[in-house]
Amino acid sequence: MSNPSEVPSRYRVRRVLTALAALYPDARTALDFETPWQLLVATILSAQCTDARVNIITRRLFQEYPDARSLAALSEEEIAGLIRDCGLFRSKARYLSQTARIVQEVYGGEIPPSITQAEMTRLPGVGRKTANVVLANAFGVDALAVDTHVFRVAHRLGWSAARDADRTEADLTRLIPRREWSRAHHWLILHGRQVCHARRPACERCAIARWCPGRQDAVSSSAAREKRGGRGEGFGPGGGSALSKPH
Repeated sequence: MSNPSEVPSRYRVRRVLTALAALYPDARTALDFETPWQLLVATILSAQCTDARVNIITRRLFQEYPDARSLAALSEEEIAGLIRDCGLFRSKARYLSQTARIVQEVYGGEIPPSITQAEMTRLPGVGRKTANVVLANAFGVDALAVDTHVFRVAHRLGWSAARDADRTEADLTRLIPRREWSRAHHWLILHGRQVCHARRPACERCAIARWCPGRQDAVSSSAAREKRGGRGEGFGPGGGSALSKPH
């Protein structure tokens, strides 16, 4: 936290987590995959692309190229043609081509359960968020990935004032019990997607509004928009695709 005096109480954090757990008891990743490698590919593709679109692309891609070995045999241009429907497809094709070859040569074609976050982030196109998504969802490792939804909700709750995802992750992992890191990631994503929207947060129907310091700002912004005839952008960081869905 940027200011220790602003750290929320353990009681407030606990009440929020309990409420979110009740709201989203079966939350999981929205990306379809069968192997850790496939989840890694899908997560790389999910940057600036909706999960629904990624699932359409990977369903087609994995039918013919389900593993690192088969993808490594393709050229960068061939991969780009297969993922053309995805945003930033050329840079993602480069990452996938390079990463597939490394995984094939170094790890025998599959992501091993023993892989560490540091090792994963050395792969082209893999940052902390992508590494944490794979570690948590493929291997059950305690990890908390921070995407735009997690970032937005955490800041509105007053759980972090950091300006970047890595420091926000550090703040959240200090506040949230380790055993709940992965589940909290999914809860916060779903809440950001369904209730705590970037432009118009639905504070009036939010189950955790009573513990949210950002609530009054949202209500004030909503009232101001009504006076202006519905104009305005709301507040807080926003955008991005969701990585979780109820199941």
